[in-house]
Amino acid sequence: MDKPAICGGEPVRDAKIFYGHQYIDDADIQAVVEVLKSDTITCGPKITELEEKLCRITGAKYAVVCSNGTAALHMACMAAGVSEGDEVITTPITFAASANCALYCGAKPVFADINEETYNIDPEMVGKLINSRTKAVVAVDYTGQSAQLDELLDHCRENNLVLIEDGAHVIGTRYKGKCNGSIADMTTLSFHPVKTVTSGEGGAVLTNSEEYYEKLLLYRTHGITKDVAKMENEPDGPWYYEQTTLGMNYRMTDIQAALLISQLDKLPLFIKRRKEIVRTYNEAFSKLPQIIVQKEIPESDTTRHLYILRLNLSKLTIDRRQFFEALAAENICCNVHYIPTYYFPYYQRLGYEKGLCPKAEKLYEEIISLPLYYAMTDKDVQDVICAVTKIANYYGTKQKG
Repeated sequence: MDKPAICGGEPVRDAKIFYGHQYIDDADIQAVVEVLKSDTITCGPKITELEEKLCRITGAKYAVVCSNGTAALHMACMAAGVSEGDEVITTPITFAASANCALYCGAKPVFADINEETYNIDPEMVGKLINSRTKAVVAVDYTGQSAQLDELLDHCRENNLVLIEDGAHVIGTRYKGKCNGSIADMTTLSFHPVKTVTSGEGGAVLTNSEEYYEKLLLYRTHGITKDVAKMENEPDGPWYYEQTTLGMNYRMTDIQAALLISQLDKLPLFIKRRKEIVRTYNEAFSKLPQIIVQKEIPESDTTRHLYILRLNLSKLTIDRRQFFEALAAENICCNVHYIPTYYFPYYQRLGYEKGLCPKAEKLYEEIISLPLYYAMTDKDVQDVICAVTKIANYYGTKQKG
């Protein structure tokens, strides 16, 4: 058995549980096997099938799948016309790709602070940062809760900006009754294994704009087209193709697409279970003065990718790291999402300094990501609650002195 829990006694469970885990069943495996036995394992019919399915699920007119969520963000920025000298506003509480996509295009990321209750980017702060150099806003649906899209769209429409919704966490969520993915100018998705549905690695860009759609198709595949109507020269044979712009190799394979198609069949089940776990967590943790429960805006019917435990450090005698290690001693293996992007040495060398977004920085000092995934049993959930409660009570302020 692992070492005794830091707060004394035996750990609440013998086996470790991690913050995220994919769920793969026989149908997923069979879908992949069928592609492996077929004539086409990349750039084949499964790509079109997947894109059509994503459109049906989200209500977006167009979908372009790609190799990963970072590629999706890069493609979206290119399609938006982001280039050298531009600025792109985003949040620091996100994976680095939400800001890196601006750098890939030669633009400058500008960080807006968060709403201290929802942890999403604050539209009011976005408005204050817009200037003549601003080209786009990359709004992250942190944890799966929708950003305040109406307010962000108002800023973008008033200033001729492009709203890119970084929806890496958001599949399954609805904003004011509409599926996220059908609202912003472009919405990017990620299908990494810890996400709600997975293709191993993979991403997509959703849009209602035919103009953006045509650009995205080119940027995904080297800037090359085989469509005669889009060529600048007359083809000299049926083999002919043209590179009309500078693109990338951001293609997804049919193997990945087949897995994701099968995963999407289970999306309603995944949504239901994640919501059940979140409700159970919220009910338990709302009773603990040492814990702050993330608020949800009424406009967002949220399917959470992450469950964020925020510590009320004023009511604890330990800090976040000690709480994290105490959970690990109980065999609850968590994570932290996210380190503010501009804390990283690369961004520091670009001239960014701590202090830019005080609310985001304070949040970072207080958060831990708890286990949340479809295959968690009721006992798993109760074990997490038991561990959090045990530590919170043991290290509550009543222990001082």
